[in-house]
Amino acid sequence: MHGPASPGWLLVVLCAATGSYCLLRLRSHVEEQRRAAGGEALMGFGMAAMAVPAAAFTPPSWAWPGYVAVFGAAALHALWSARAGGHHLHHLVGALAMVYMSIAMAVSPDHRLGHGGSGIPLLTGALLLYFTAYVLLSGVRLVPGTAGGADVGWVDRPELARACRLSMGIAMLAMLLTL
Repeated sequence: MHGPASPGWLLVVLCAATGSYCLLRLRSHVEEQRRAAGGEALMGFGMAAMAVPAAAFTPPSWAWPGYVAVFGAAALHALWSARAGGHHLHHLVGALAMVYMSIAMAVSPDHRLGHGGSGIPLLTGALLLYFTAYVLLSGVRLVPGTAGGADVGWVDRPELARACRLSMGIAMLAMLLTL
């Protein structure tokens, strides 16, 4: 996304670290953790790649359709998986938001989606509202801080998974704000 370089690099580090932890969760003994971890890792690494400041690297023109294809496929997978549980609906919204941002970056020459210079597009506003509500709800779920027992490994800690989802929600908000 295109904004000041320092926050952009912080966003890259946050998303890459979140994606890395989600890859570790693929080794979890809890089936639900493993099922969600792959999609969340893809989202984390995709967001990290999109957040690289334009001053450091400007992606080639073919990169944006590639993002659309990858996250479009992730959205179809999330839609298919939503039959099994509501958590996948959030993955669907996240993947569609990534498709939307990729299209926005591909079609606008200055990488902004402003229409007429006033206000924000309706879809961007709706996504901002959704992710704001998601971040607030995720933050409230972390407040009690139920820590796992001493025998629970790093990959099976539900509070860390919730913290990763929270950080990705915050990163999505930051990326949507820079559109």
